[in-house]
Amino acid sequence: MSLVKPAPSAIILNASDVLSRRAAPSFMALALAAGSVNVIGLIHCRRYVSHVSGTVTRIGYDFGKWTLMFEYLCVLLAFIAGAMASVLALQLQVQRGRAPRNALGLFAVSTLLAAIALAGKLNVFGASGGHTEEPVDFALMALLAFTMGLMNSTVGSSNALGVRPAHVSGSAADIGVHLGLALIHSGAERQRAVRRAALASGLLAAFATGAALIVPLQKRYDLVALLLPSLVIAGATFRSFRPRAQAQAATDATVSRAT
Repeated sequence: MSLVKPAPSAIILNASDVLSRRAAPSFMALALAAGSVNVIGLIHCRRYVSHVSGTVTRIGYDFGKWTLMFEYLCVLLAFIAGAMASVLALQLQVQRGRAPRNALGLFAVSTLLAAIALAGKLNVFGASGGHTEEPVDFALMALLAFTMGLMNSTVGSSNALGVRPAHVSGSAADIGVHLGLALIHSGAERQRAVRRAALASGLLAAFATGAALIVPLQKRYDLVALLLPSLVIAGATFRSFRPRAQAQAATDATVSRAT
C-alpha cells in the first residue's frame, strides 16, 4: 500500500506553536517593528503607513482634490500589492506542490527597510517633517506601506490562528472576543481563550513599545532609524519562520508533550 504524501501548506505554525514560548515572542517582535515603522512614517510624513482605515478615510476626506486622492490611493494600493507579493513566496509555491518560502517575504521586508534607511541617509526623501503631502512623501509612504502589507500577509498566512502583527484593531477585537469566551467557558477552553487574549494584549503592548522606542532614534537619525525594525524583523524571522526554526519548534513541542 503506497502512502500519499500530504500536499504542502503555507501554514507552518499551528495554534499551539503560535502560543508557544518560542514563537509568541517572535510575533511580538514583529508587532514592535510594525509600531516603529508606523511612527517613522508619522514623524517624517505626518501620516501613518500601516493604518489602512486612516488611509481609506483620507481618500474619502480629500474627495474632489483629485491629486491627493490619487496619491492616498497609491499608498493603499501599495499595501495591497505587498499582500499580493506574499502570495508568490507562499501560495504559488504550494500550488506548484513545493514547500512555501515563509521566510523569504519577511527577509525581503527587512532588506527593503534597510534600503529605505540608506536612501534616507542619502537624503532621497528630504528632511523629516519639512513638508507634507508632497510626491516624495507619498513615495516613502507607499514603500513603507508595501513592507507592512507584505509582512502582515506573510505572517498571517503562515500561522493557523491568522495572527497579523500590524493589525492593531484586529488585536484589540481579539482581546475582547477571547476574554468573553473565557467568561462563558471553563477548563481547557477557558485556558485557550485566556492565552489568545494574552497574545493579543502582548501584540498591542509590543506595537506601542516599538512606537515609543523609535521616537528618540528617529529624532536623532531620521530614516536611518529604520535599521532597528529591519534587524528586529530579521531576528524574528530567523528564530521562528525559517525551515530549521520550524523543525526545532516541532522538536521542542515533542519534548514538551513527552515530559
